[in-house]
Amino acid sequence: MSDPTAASPAELLPAPFRDWFARRGWAPRAHQLELLQRAEEGRSVLLIAPTGAGKTLAGFLPSLVALAGRPRRSRRPGIHTLYISPLKALAVDIARNLEEPLDGMALDITVETRTGDTPAHKRQRQKHAPPDILLTTPEQLALLLSAPDAERFFDSLETVVLDELHSLVTAKRGDLLALGLARLRKLRPRLRAVGLSATVAEPDDLRRWLMPQSAGEPANLADLVTVKGGAAPQVTILPAETRIPWAGHSAVHAMEAIYAQIRASRMVLVFVNTRSQAERIFQELWRVNEDGLPIALHHGSLDVGQRRRVEAAMAASELRCVVCTSTLDLGIDWGDVDLVINVGAPKGASRLAQRIGRANHRMDEPSRALLVPANRFEVMECTVALEASLAGAQDTPRVRAGALDVLAQHVLGMACSAPFDADALHAEVASAAPYRDLDTETFARVVDFVATGGYALRAYERFAKIRRGEDGLWRITHPAVAQQYRLNVGTIIEAPLLKVRLASRRTGGPVGMGGRVLGEIEEFFVEQLAPGDSFLFAGLVVKLEGIRDNVAVVSRTHDEAPKVPMYAGGKFPLSTYLADGVRGLLADESAWSRLPDQVADWLRIQKEVSVLPRRDQLLVETFPRGGRFYMVAYPFEGRLAHQTLGMLLTRRLERAKLRPLGFVASDYSLAVWGLGDMGAAFAKGKPELGDLFAPDMLGDDLDAWLAESYLLKRSFRTCALISGLIERRHPGKEKTGRQVTMSTDLIYDVLRSHEPDHILLRATWADAATGLLDVARLSDMLMRVEGAILHQPLERISPLAVPVMLDIGKETVAGAAAEDILRENVDDLVREAMGEAFLEAEHGAGLPAGLVVS
Repeated sequence: MSDPTAASPAELLPAPFRDWFARRGWAPRAHQLELLQRAEEGRSVLLIAPTGAGKTLAGFLPSLVALAGRPRRSRRPGIHTLYISPLKALAVDIARNLEEPLDGMALDITVETRTGDTPAHKRQRQKHAPPDILLTTPEQLALLLSAPDAERFFDSLETVVLDELHSLVTAKRGDLLALGLARLRKLRPRLRAVGLSATVAEPDDLRRWLMPQSAGEPANLADLVTVKGGAAPQVTILPAETRIPWAGHSAVHAMEAIYAQIRASRMVLVFVNTRSQAERIFQELWRVNEDGLPIALHHGSLDVGQRRRVEAAMAASELRCVVCTSTLDLGIDWGDVDLVINVGAPKGASRLAQRIGRANHRMDEPSRALLVPANRFEVMECTVALEASLAGAQDTPRVRAGALDVLAQHVLGMACSAPFDADALHAEVASAAPYRDLDTETFARVVDFVATGGYALRAYERFAKIRRGEDGLWRITHPAVAQQYRLNVGTIIEAPLLKVRLASRRTGGPVGMGGRVLGEIEEFFVEQLAPGDSFLFAGLVVKLEGIRDNVAVVSRTHDEAPKVPMYAGGKFPLSTYLADGVRGLLADESAWSRLPDQVADWLRIQKEVSVLPRRDQLLVETFPRGGRFYMVAYPFEGRLAHQTLGMLLTRRLERAKLRPLGFVASDYSLAVWGLGDMGAAFAKGKPELGDLFAPDMLGDDLDAWLAESYLLKRSFRTCALISGLIERRHPGKEKTGRQVTMSTDLIYDVLRSHEPDHILLRATWADAATGLLDVARLSDMLMRVEGAILHQPLERISPLAVPVMLDIGKETVAGAAAEDILRENVDDLVREAMGEAFLEAEHGAGLPAGLVVS
């Protein structure tokens, strides 16, 4: 409880600060003063405020006031405030925004950034002459804490500000950060933590995460300050003036309309969900850019220099549009952005809210956003997302238990810093909210893993990273271990990457010499190319000249049909909130008036020729086509869960002697095809549909499939790299993706055979259950539809099945050929599913026949 004799919040703001606000025509907001008051009381706080409410200034204001009140000569040298951001671009943007109050009040306060993009010489200088405020990332914090002088470096630390906290705590980066925060509290017991967020579904999860916890005790929660209000966003869906595609994700059909919006706006962010989409849409916008408007591209695979140039040009209002991925999702404060366009479905209500908030980044002005669905199912998803946005709904994932591979990395990092006592480190780790329930036995097994690799690997010296001394303390076995740790720290494991470098035209030297680096591309994509093949990258059409070491050497070309790189990461799962909303919209005919006529007619014909499921039902359609038999199910649970379901269903159909040949999954549905008549078999109850979709498939069937598949090996590879069992980077060299995969596959086979309860296999299964396989969500779905499966036998394909049927046979490398195949097939499928009259009506309404996929 606050001291009634304490100064009021307004009195805590010094005169220079009040004058600065006044000169700008502002007044400090109530929540900014409230955070000053909580800082005076030494309290940790979670601030939840809408976009444009001045969250960042609120988080920094207590630090600025405290530092301004102490002349530099009287300050203890060192970092006073540590700001941690999920994005490098956000840290750079915050540094730029802090310059204004610092310059405006002539404050003698130093602010610097420290990210993976910061030059090594500057990072080294910061260790000896740290700034007052350091803006950094979770990975850099882990590096700083692993240094032998970590205690000295953080000796003056008083406050940690965690921006966009909701995006940090639900992934492994959040686990690493929570462990780092626990270590900072040990070094600085009176440390204050301030969490900032605009989108929070469960505030208490974040309040708990900010504070030290004790097993068996009631949750220790940070204070909560919530800001209400803010102008409601203005969100619309692009009117359907052309034929809405049945399948695809690039929204090529809407490029002219998107360009018209760019022309009519000052500055536009065009958000997409994947880097391949960004490359394709950037090229399409330049194709229609008859005015030569400055349009740029921004995604995580581009060279850092190019990304920084785009960010600087955006901040200087020199661009009209940036096509971007999630690299610009969070917190970037560019007030001149007056429109956000989201191409494709947003996949989550909270993600959409984050992106909308990038426009008119001011609390009292409405943000404007335009949703551009790329296909017919996405029209329904965008409709549900729009309604969620207007209602202020949030669907951020719940905070999860801490990952064991991350804990192993942290244990090694702490040994690199100084010898540790296992019991003391366990107590420290268990104070971090994600590891609150970590038992002593599991922690001891993690320490043993770092020390030996585990029972099956302890005979190999290379896995011995730490050793227990006669004093009972654990320390690293060799200084090289610390060097290796620092080269490989972090939890973001990209697919194996190759640098993309333009071949030099001036020197005529050997391939790979002289040209500038454009960025990085995933190794598996380049392996599918032959020299001379063209593809899109960094906004250019380039031709592969060859591969030298870990560099793909390219040259510019003018090929009109380049391939588009397909990235293994970056595909967001459909949130359970939006999935449930789409099921509800599908079942409610009275709501179809909110949909374009094309989509509403599609659903009406589906109801006439087949059936539409209730919200709580699972529709399963069966029909013959082209000498094969098809089963299409509509769970609406996201691609990952559907892929796992497809794997398990094909096993069960094989046992039923229905000879399945394959399956394809989208976010909305799943199609299985084979040589056996599945419809006739279900009608006879051989097998019963209820048995086919029984939840027990997640038992023996799942275990047997995983024993045969490569999916767990993929997940194990990630855990092995994060835990430090296998290192990708070595001094002066880096293993190729193939070398890493061969090493991890071999170790995986050894552990499954000789130590199936190995700590890394536990971590692998936990990852697969929530990520790669989405087993938890699939289990919820199977329980939900138990006893509510609706079988509809048909003589031909249904309208609802057309989109997923068009996905059958798509190529791994997306290019013009794949779309040509779809264009050849789509009218046949639509004619069969919807009828000749519908096809003629669409074509006769001036909807171009060619715009069938995007």
